[in-house]
Amino acid sequence: MKPINVTSEIGRLKKVLLHRPGQEIENLMPEYLERLLFDDIPYLKIAQEEHDEFANILRNNGVEVVYLEDLATESILDSAIRETFIEEYLEEANIWNKRRFEGLKQYFMEMEEKELVAKMMAGLRKNEFKNFSKRGLKDYLDNDYPFIIDPMPNLYFTRDPFASIANGISLHRMKTFTRNRETLFTKYIINHHPDFAPHNIPLWYDRTDKFSLEGGDILILNENIIAVGISQRTDPVAIEIFAERILNSDNEFNRILAFDIPKMRSFMHLDTVFTMVDHNKFTIHPNIQHAITVYSLTLQDGKIEIDEERDMLENILSKYLEIDNVELIKCGGNSMIDAAREQWNDGSNTLAIGPGEVIVYSRNYVTNQLLEDRGVKTYVMPSSEVSRGRGGPRCMSMPLIRE
Repeated sequence: MKPINVTSEIGRLKKVLLHRPGQEIENLMPEYLERLLFDDIPYLKIAQEEHDEFANILRNNGVEVVYLEDLATESILDSAIRETFIEEYLEEANIWNKRRFEGLKQYFMEMEEKELVAKMMAGLRKNEFKNFSKRGLKDYLDNDYPFIIDPMPNLYFTRDPFASIANGISLHRMKTFTRNRETLFTKYIINHHPDFAPHNIPLWYDRTDKFSLEGGDILILNENIIAVGISQRTDPVAIEIFAERILNSDNEFNRILAFDIPKMRSFMHLDTVFTMVDHNKFTIHPNIQHAITVYSLTLQDGKIEIDEERDMLENILSKYLEIDNVELIKCGGNSMIDAAREQWNDGSNTLAIGPGEVIVYSRNYVTNQLLEDRGVKTYVMPSSEVSRGRGGPRCMSMPLIRE
């Protein structure tokens, strides 16, 4: 079996990639939340318990759960690969001073692989590196900043650094420096892990491409159509590059639908306002119920052709998915207050583990009841702390294999 096989949002989930929140969460500070793209600081102990329950729900429903930190560790067992990995990591952490670079390289080389990966994810405090001293003007100006290398607290949102599509992946160039470093782990897993490297997995996009593309903006509506959000984090040029590559490849996809959504944090990615929960059912942010502009990208004589249209979301979905009874389930229902509160906690961001079966956050009880009333089975996970990162169950997971 190929290690990647995903051609829908709702096919029975068989294997999924997660990251259990780690010490990177303990390196969040109020002064630097904006820099690290967080709004609050989760309590790690409870966040881990909640995340473990998320994993248990998946396992209890027949899903194989693998962890980013484990796959990354297993990908750098060879000493030469590990050395190259460390060098690339330090370069992307902007360690420009040669003496510090060599000192940090030696510091990381002395670690066992598992400890090494955990420390890279957690970030490095100045007081953890015994040889730290001011090497340049930047060190003097950043005298109060406590880190040599920033933590990566967004790692538990495994949806964004790459996306599984058919038998390949799109490995992303993230919008921000803070998150772009996360994609390095996937690069080494795909190229060096024994479960992935022998398969020469196709890349529909690469982290070396110039324009930003993030996984939360990619929804596989069926085996022929992919939806991509033109969002705060995904550039329209990236979508064209992605579309040209995947439509020219040997698979069944023949159309990319690019949804133009507001460029703001509450609409960060397409999957924060719109997810598929069954063949004809979708959770939505109430603010995208009105007419929306969509661009249809298809291949004509080997080149991308673009058609623009503006219509109600249900009409667009009905037209392209060829279904008559599209049901849009509004986050928070008809209450403006409930909708705003539950959207803040990603009530529209559900993870389908099969048609009409989704994992949801406990705190979004209004939306969860609406889903149940529409015949959608909900698996409810605790969410007081993991939700503080502003991402739901879909954000916290990357399917590797679906039926």
